[in-house]
Amino acid sequence: MKRYTIDPITRLEGHGKIEIFCNDDGDVDNVYFQVPELRGFEKFLEGRPVEENSQIVTKICGVCPGCHHMASGKAIDAVYGVEPPPAAKKLRELFYMAHFVHSHIAHFYALAAPDFVVGPTADPAERNIIGVINKVGVETGTEVIKQRRIAQEIQALLAGHQTHCVMNKPGGVSRGITEEERKDLEKKARGFVEFGKFSLKLFNDVVLGNKEYVDIILNGPYSLKIHSMGLVDKNNKVNFYDGKVRVVDLEGKEIIKYAPEDYRDAVAERVEPWSYLKFPYLKSKGWKGFVEGQDSGVYHATPLSRLNAADGMATPIAQEEYERMYSTLGGKPVHATLAMHWARLIELVYSAERALELASDKEITDTRIQEKPTKTPTEGVGIVEAQRGTLTHHYWTDENGITTKANIIVGTTNNNAPICMSIKKAAQNLIKKGVTVDQGILNMVEMAFRAYDPCFSCATHSLPGNMPLIVNFRDQKGNIIRSAKRD
Repeated sequence: MKRYTIDPITRLEGHGKIEIFCNDDGDVDNVYFQVPELRGFEKFLEGRPVEENSQIVTKICGVCPGCHHMASGKAIDAVYGVEPPPAAKKLRELFYMAHFVHSHIAHFYALAAPDFVVGPTADPAERNIIGVINKVGVETGTEVIKQRRIAQEIQALLAGHQTHCVMNKPGGVSRGITEEERKDLEKKARGFVEFGKFSLKLFNDVVLGNKEYVDIILNGPYSLKIHSMGLVDKNNKVNFYDGKVRVVDLEGKEIIKYAPEDYRDAVAERVEPWSYLKFPYLKSKGWKGFVEGQDSGVYHATPLSRLNAADGMATPIAQEEYERMYSTLGGKPVHATLAMHWARLIELVYSAERALELASDKEITDTRIQEKPTKTPTEGVGIVEAQRGTLTHHYWTDENGITTKANIIVGTTNNNAPICMSIKKAAQNLIKKGVTVDQGILNMVEMAFRAYDPCFSCATHSLPGNMPLIVNFRDQKGNIIRSAKRD
């Protein structure tokens, strides 16, 4: 039996590896995607005052701290049964749109673009952000850095820091903004919109303008027919900050739509012995394994799934591109994994347009920014759409507001099963008898998971409450000569 190991996986946040096992004929028998790190933030929260949680969880990950801050803040509101004033909600959402802008820019240009702009089988020394800049020009590279910097500055203004956020308080936010600050934010948001439009044009010229790339998207080894999850507003339009979670099937028909507090009626979690990352699935379908189809319990929570689950975008430019994407790719829903990159750029434009709407709203300068809690704390759930998928925070407290239990389901956790399936499907189609498995082939396997923009630091844990460990000792050729195991 031949084995290929991709360790470490490149261009992701956190640590992961891929083990590919081939039979004697050279065909792929099985593929394992492993997350070998354990953070366990759910245990860290126990015993802490619940109002501290929104600051603690930003330390889970330096890539998406704002997502955890927002989901946690909403969960804390629910614990105290308090609704933030309109200005506070708008300030939170404006912060969150800037957070989406900076993250989606980073993923497209630094993590995804090397595969399309430079080429999926290019020399690894060139297949990186420097290679992208060499292709698209220094001016574009400079603008990428500038727009990300501006997005980070907005987050720091509203949240006290772009990473270690101190914005949310039970029932509101810690500070408001002046009219002068609002005008400056409005100007910066207009810049986001223009940059989003530029990014769409770049994608259209470089990716959609290349028949080889379009063929890879539509006919390559990158498709997965599973259900789609996403947060929607009252009109079933995409919303990142507030709404209900909607899940649609392979034909786009609604399976379920649930409020945050009802997530346990819709989603269950399971574990496998070879990964610290959980495997959520739809309760109504049940766990039937890593399989595709209408009867499967597997779903994905990604930019593409959000668009699949919604009836449209809530802003005009994003809606126009939403319609063009589905028209180009053969209708809705789309099951082409690499189309996530296009969907991510549509979301970039939506975030920019929504940021402009919020920054242009003068109510956002209202000084009433907190509704102080008066009820006895109990438990609460907060859900937002993180860049990597639907993010759920659930806290239980005693009557004094001390956290007794926490459960966190992050975007990448929702996508754990789909990532495993996508990697295996890509490997089985790319690695066959007579094929020379080089860096280009292995990178094309990695492209299957990279489309999900995975982040592996968040809330990985072992349900039994311990930390199983296997240490393999290898010789100079990589062969295992001894193993030590702790269950």
